[in-house]
Amino acid sequence: MLIDTHCHLDALEFAPDRADVMARAHAAGVETLVVPAITAATFAETVNIARQFDCLFALGMHPAYLYEHQDHHLVLLREWVERELPVAIGEIGLDFFVSGLDPVRQMSLFIEQLKIARDFDLPVLLHVRRSQDQVLKALRQIGVKGGIAHAFNGSRQQADAFIKLGFKLGFGGAMTYPRALNIRRLATELPLEAIVLETDAPDMSPEWISKQRNEPGELPRIAAMLAGLRNMTVDEVVVATGINAGAILNFHTFKTVARTVQSK
Repeated sequence: MLIDTHCHLDALEFAPDRADVMARAHAAGVETLVVPAITAATFAETVNIARQFDCLFALGMHPAYLYEHQDHHLVLLREWVERELPVAIGEIGLDFFVSGLDPVRQMSLFIEQLKIARDFDLPVLLHVRRSQDQVLKALRQIGVKGGIAHAFNGSRQQADAFIKLGFKLGFGGAMTYPRALNIRRLATELPLEAIVLETDAPDMSPEWISKQRNEPGELPRIAAMLAGLRNMTVDEVVVATGINAGAILNFHTFKTVARTVQSK
C-alpha cells in the first residue's frame, strides 16, 4: 500500500489542476495521502479537499505561520477535531531555522496542540526544523501516542529517540539528492519499521524535478530510491512503509469511520 503521509493537496499551487494531480497519483499507484492543515483559516478547505478526493487529513497550526495563530484558534482546533475526526494533529512543531519566529511563542503553541492530541488520543505530524532536541523535550513532557516526524534530518541519536517515543520518520524528496548524505545514511541504516514515505508536495521536490512543483505522483520513484539505498525490492518497501503508515495513523479504522460519517 503506497501512502503519501504528508502532502499539502489544498495548497494554492494545486488549484488549477487538483483533480488531474490526484488522477496521476492514483495512476502511479498512490492509494491515499494525508493532507495536513497549517492554520485555523485553512481547516475547512483542508477537510473539504481531503474528503473530495477520499484522502486522510490532519488538523493543526504550523509554526512557520506563527503570527497568524491566535489563542482562540486552539479552542477552534478542539472543536474541529471533535467534529471532523482527523487522523492526526498536524502540521505542528517547532521551526528554529526561519528567522523572526518567537521561540517562546512557538513552544507554547506546540505544547497546547500536543495536549489536544493527548486528550483525543491522536498521533501528531511534526514539523521539526533545527529543533529536534526541543521537540523531543516537549514530547517527553506531554506524552502523545506517537506520530510522524516529517522530513526528518536529525542525527541517528535523535532518530532513535523519536523511535523510542513511538514515532515514524518521514523520508521524501530530500533523500533523492546525492549530496544529502545524512538523510541517505539514515534511510539506509534505520529500522525499516520506523520509516514512512512522503512528498510534502508541492514542496521538497525530488532531484529529477528540482525546483519544480512536486506532486504525490512522484512517490513511487521516491519509494524506488529508498529500495535502492536499502538493497530491497520496491514492492518490499511499498508494503513495509504502507504497514508503518497504517499502524501509526490507524489507517483502516479511520477510513471505515470516515465513510460511515459521510454516508449519514
